[in-house]
Formats: sequence, C-alpha cells, structure tokens
Amino acid sequence: MNETTLTSPLPSGPARPWGRWGVRSIALTYLTVLLIVPILVIFQDGLREGLSGLWYQITLPTAQHALKLTLWTSAVMTLINTIMGTLTAYVMVRYTFPGKTLLNAIIDLPLAIPTLVTGVMLVVMFGPQQAVGAWLNDQFGWRIIFAPPGIILALLFITFPFIVRAVQPVLIEMDRVQEDAASTLGANSWSIFWKVIRPYLMLPITGGAFLSFARAIGEFGAIIIVAGNIPMYSQTAAVYVFGQVESENRLGASAVSIVMMAISFSMIMLVDFLQRKSKRGG
Repeated sequence: MNETTLTSPLPSGPARPWGRWGVRSIALTYLTVLLIVPILVIFQDGLREGLSGLWYQITLPTAQHALKLTLWTSAVMTLINTIMGTLTAYVMVRYTFPGKTLLNAIIDLPLAIPTLVTGVMLVVMFGPQQAVGAWLNDQFGWRIIFAPPGIILALLFITFPFIVRAVQPVLIEMDRVQEDAASTLGANSWSIFWKVIRPYLMLPITGGAFLSFARAIGEFGAIIIVAGNIPMYSQTAAVYVFGQVESENRLGASAVSIVMMAISFSMIMLVDFLQRKSKRGG
C-alpha cells in the first residue's frame, strides 16, 4: 500500500438535507406542542369574551388585590435577594473558610427540593404555635405565617440561587488588576467594591433580579402553605387562579394567568436583551 493510498480522503456520500430538516422539525414540533400550544390555548380561553371580558375579570377587587400583593411582595423579595445574593456570591468567591464547599452546594438546594417542602419548613419554624413565630408575635406583633411576610420569606428562599449563580461566574472570571491598583493607591474595600467591582456586576445582578422576579410571580406550592388562601389579605395571583379553577370560573383563571404570563415574559425578554447587549459590548 503506497503513501497515496494512505493519505487519500475517504469517499464522502451525497449531502443529506433531510437530516438537518428532520432534527429541526423534531425540535420545533416538540417546542410547539409543549410550550406554544398551551400558551395559545390560555390566550384563546381568556379572550373568548373579548378584551372587555378580560378586563372585567382582572379588575375584580379580589383579582386586583391578588395581583398587587404578588407584585409588591415579589418586588420586596427581589430587592432583598439582590443585595444579599450579591454579598453571598462575593464572599463565596473571594474568601476561604471551613464548610465553603458544603455551603456552595446548599445554595442550589431551593432549586432541587419541592416548593411545598419549603412551605412546610417555614410553617414549622414560624408558625403561630412554634417558638420563633410565637415570640415574634408576642414581642413585636409580627404575624409571619398566613400573612404577607410569610410570602416574602418563601420567595426569598426559593429565588435566592438566581442572584448568586448569576453573579458568581462573573466574579470568578474578573481580572483583579484594577482592584490591586486601586488598593495600591489607598482605596478602601468599600470604594474598591463600589467603583471597581460593581460596574462589572451590574448586568448579571440586573439579569438575576429580573429572573427572580419572574420566578416569584408564578410561585404556588410554598405560598399556598405559608399564606393560605385568604382573599383580600394573603391570596396571591397564583393562588387566586387555583381558586378560580376550583370555582369553575375558567375565564377568570385564564384572564389572570394571561397577566401573570405577560409580566414574567416581559422580565425574561429584558434579561435576554441585557445578555445580547453584554455580548455585543464584549
């Protein structure tokens, strides 16, 4: 066998465009059946009496209160988790301490356990008959469970990983030359963080915050445990939808679901815009 035979290219068969189109068709069909069709069905159901019918359902006092409660509790949670999640990510990246590996794994635990378990944990800890819950109620008049504070606590636990995991990779890859230069020039730790580190973290922090807010809008499992289903007090939008389904008011359930999806989709689109802007800037 000569060298020419050894180095000759292998014969290639004719192009098979059906292969590429087959893969695309399978993926697009799966996406359509699993996501697009259910979304279209909800919109069709919620708009079957027109925009006036949709508007009537979402402006009912109980529906309005549920949506407002969902929005402001999600906003409070987002603010707290943005600060504490960023701080946690900074500590996990920049410091070494005993148990760091275990703590890093625990951060992802809320993504793995059922949200109903989260609700049970909070009831066991802050319930009115429990030591902590009773003490807070007696000393400060703070009612945690079956009240808005319980909703915020549940959302804080569930969405905490979103901020940490958005900020952590950026801190790991960040070049520390500018920090060292600022330290050499006499800047303190706070000045270095605020003027040098913070600008690099703004996009991931904002993206993580929007994703946390979008996730909180539709939370149901933990909320139904810690907040109950008390209209005009602790009934969130997701729990309201559940109540309308049980009451066989499908139009009301679909109408509020459309509003929730619109809010969440807007947050996701903002995250996508920020990511594309970041890539173009890079």
